[in-house]
Amino acid sequence: MVFGKLVLALKKTREVLTAGLSRLFSGRKLDEALLEELEEVLYNSDLGPVGTRVVDELKLAYKRKEVKETAEVPAFLRQRLIAMLKGCEAPLVRAAKAPTVILVVGVNGSGKTTSIAKLARFLQQQGASVLLGAGDTFRAAAVEQLTLWAARMGIPIVKQATGADPAAVAFDAVAAAIARKVDYLILDTAGRLHTQKNLMTELEKIVRVVKKNLPEAPHETLLVLDATTGQNAIRQASEFAKSAPVTGLILAKMDGTAKGGAVFGIREVMPVPVKFLGTGEGLDDLEAFGVEAFVDAILDLGKTVPA
Repeated sequence: MVFGKLVLALKKTREVLTAGLSRLFSGRKLDEALLEELEEVLYNSDLGPVGTRVVDELKLAYKRKEVKETAEVPAFLRQRLIAMLKGCEAPLVRAAKAPTVILVVGVNGSGKTTSIAKLARFLQQQGASVLLGAGDTFRAAAVEQLTLWAARMGIPIVKQATGADPAAVAFDAVAAAIARKVDYLILDTAGRLHTQKNLMTELEKIVRVVKKNLPEAPHETLLVLDATTGQNAIRQASEFAKSAPVTGLILAKMDGTAKGGAVFGIREVMPVPVKFLGTGEGLDDLEAFGVEAFVDAILDLGKTVPA
């Protein structure tokens, strides 16, 4: 069950949050002191400044007597967190005419290559045909890893030797995708930081080359962020937003972190949809992002509402 996988993946985030909330609400009346402690709990769950803003709204509602009892606080939190992520979910774009080209970017170590394999699997299970382009030619390991994933799924891959021009790989991959009439082409790119101007320039070149064959492509540029880095992921998102035309996010390694609350901070600095969450290490562990399911999975109201 998808929701079950999401609940399991967000176990660490939920435990940090619900433990703090349960302790806070146990036998306590709603007052200013409780609200101050609540702000600390939310901050420690990596909500950061977003948690402060939620508590500020709660303080105002408390003063207006819109929220009077401790038992009303969890539902208030849920409503506000859902509102903060409004517009954050969106399906993967599909071009009117195949192939749909998806460019995947991110820093080394973010889980980019594995996320590409999971995305290919996700599309394959929906009945779509997929082609992979191994554009991370700077790392032989990246090409080898993607090749192994492709073979395991029975998906074709376009690649060249280590050190080859990534734009040339992209050009060949687009041509092959058109010729083979595949539904989706997923292009890997070299891991890069915003400070590496040569790599950012290379990314612009890849986009130009892709457009030579398909003027409207790439249809999606997905940024993979490592959720375990919490606030660092927020900084990465902010910097990539300045340099690359990112259309969506994949948050990898959600199962390995108690920092799932960073989603809210990432949303603040990069207002593009979160397309997918990585919920485990397996090929099938990629889930389409849904706002209400996500908030419910981290809050677990059944454990935070006082008796």
